[in-house]
Amino acid sequence: MKNTVLVNLSNRHIHLSQEDVDILFGKGHQLTHMKDLMQPGQFACTECVTVIGDKGKLENVRVLGPTRKETQLEIMQSDAVKITMNPVPARESGKIAGSASFELVGPAGRVKKEQGMIVAVRHIHLDPKTAEEMGLADNEVVSIRAGAPGRQVVFENVVARVSPSFLAECHIDFDEGNACGIGNGSQAEVIKKSACCCG
Repeated sequence: MKNTVLVNLSNRHIHLSQEDVDILFGKGHQLTHMKDLMQPGQFACTECVTVIGDKGKLENVRVLGPTRKETQLEIMQSDAVKITMNPVPARESGKIAGSASFELVGPAGRVKKEQGMIVAVRHIHLDPKTAEEMGLADNEVVSIRAGAPGRQVVFENVVARVSPSFLAECHIDFDEGNACGIGNGSQAEVIKKSACCCG
């Protein structure tokens, strides 16, 4: 039987530090839960911000909770060409050193970030049991085959992340999903293959 995984599409969003929440929304502000995401403990917030680059801006960028140690903006490649003339690296979450700069504007203030703008690397969240059943290890790089009939593609450089806190779910962004005609809730075939991760 082929190894398959649920695919959900990721839109542009931002993870904020509490320090930046205080600046953007007011001292002591707590993020407001709007809806749970599939990964345990992760949620979409009612709060949104405006992102300003050296070339343009993105309005109503959704904040995801909970807060993190460092602010991280995850956009799509189609966003990157609209808002900045600088390269935006493809990175795994949390690996923001040397990434692109940007400015954030909220209802209570604004803050400039010297780094933190990335295009998220395609990845699969897996719990240890599912990872074992699929023969995958943490940080293993694989490929996935996905797409509507007649539009299937193989995406390479997909990072498998394994943790007891995860549920099995593959994340690609809307640019990638639109390219092969799939949406949330699609299935992708996981192909074990030696490859090098972006970044």
